[in-house]
Order: sequence, then C-alpha cells, then structure tokens
Amino acid sequence: MTAAREDFYDAIDGTWAPARRFESGPWTLREGQGGGSRVSAATLTDPHSRPSEADIGDAVAEMRALDQEPLFMVRDVDHPGLDAGLGKRGFSVFDPVAMYGGPVDRLTDTQVPPVTAFTIWPPLEIMKEIWADGDIGPARLAVMDRAAGEKTAVFGRTGDKPAGVAYVALHGPIAMLHALEVAPQHRRDGLARWMLRRAAFWAADHGATHIAALCRRDNFAACALYNQLGMEIYGQYHYRRPPATPS
Repeated sequence: MTAAREDFYDAIDGTWAPARRFESGPWTLREGQGGGSRVSAATLTDPHSRPSEADIGDAVAEMRALDQEPLFMVRDVDHPGLDAGLGKRGFSVFDPVAMYGGPVDRLTDTQVPPVTAFTIWPPLEIMKEIWADGDIGPARLAVMDRAAGEKTAVFGRTGDKPAGVAYVALHGPIAMLHALEVAPQHRRDGLARWMLRRAAFWAADHGATHIAALCRRDNFAACALYNQLGMEIYGQYHYRRPPATPS
C-alpha cells in the first residue's frame, strides 16, 4: 500500500482524539479540554477551499465560545489563502511540525534486545510518572483514552530502570506514535530507537503497513533519529494564533 499525505493527517485525528470534533462552515473544529494544540485547532474540512475573511471570523468566534484560544492548524495540503488570510489578521506562526513516516518493515528488520522495550495497555503508574515529568499530564492521557481503535503504550527500560514511554495507536493501515518521552538522564542511550522498533513490531502484528511520528522542527535530536531510521517527511504543518492582547 502507498499511503498519501491526507491519510497521515487523518491518522492524527484518529489516534489523538479531541473531546469533540464537529464541522461548521468550511471548518473542522475541535474541543480540546486542555489536551494541547492538536486537539484544539481548527482545520479546513476541504483543504482545497479558500476561506473568506468572514469564515475566519466565524471560526474565531466559535472557538472563543468553547472557551478556547482561537487556534488554526495550517497544513501543507491546505489552500495557501488560509495562511495568507491568518497572517493578514496578525495571527503568528508557532510550533512548525514535520510528520515523519514510512513502511513498518523498515523498523522490523532488527530485533529489540530483551527487557528493553515492552508494549502495555493501560499504562502503568510509573509510565504515567515519566509522562508527567515531560508535561504530559491527565488532559493528554485523556486524549489517549478517547482514541477508539487499537492502541498501546511502549515502556522503555535502561539498565533495568524505567526510562521511557510512548503511545501508539492505529488508524486504518497507519500506526501513529505520539508522546515519546525519555527521562533526561537516559537520553542519548539509544533507547528511543528501540522503543520505535518495538512500536513497529506491535503495529505489524496488528496489520499496519506504515508507521508515523510527529516532530517539532526545532527538536533536532528527534528529527535526526527518524531520518536515521529511514523515515521520510510525509507532511508539514504549523499553527497560527492571534496576537497577544496588550495588558
């Protein structure tokens, strides 16, 4: 199977679920309940459509009605008029993200060493503690719980000590990895590489043909890791938010 960019974008919603997702005019709106940008941002339902000034104003009003800061995800599949229109209103760019992906079998060619990484669901308390230390708290754990499809957590260990955690879930033939966190004292030990491979083996066992992960462009270590594992950039996006209100 050849996966298209649109399939990977669909997998983000399918595996990292907002509390509510609904359509209004040209928009898909999300209620995030504190779960972060991905589950709170508005996107174009039809990426080829060009929103008007009025459309943007309507989306801003609806997000404020949800008691959320107006937030738009601008994807590389979207009409360029979206980014231009938001820029014209003074909305600033933040958190540019690359979406890495590739066939699962690129990561299942090497066995994971014993007692290095395991798949477990629901996550253990020690796994939640590692996430919490990385600012992945109850609101984001609730996002994971809401995902409807097959899912698991990856638990990484170094020197027989708890060291890392990640979440992976299926949407169709794509396994999407989120919330990869390795404790600071265990970084640069190669653990993240083995955790990704364990996620790939789990994905293959559950029928996935592709695996994907999201990475902020300024997270150079993570982007380098995905490149080294033969993953490619399948898509890119950034967010736009309104200018700060003077105090």
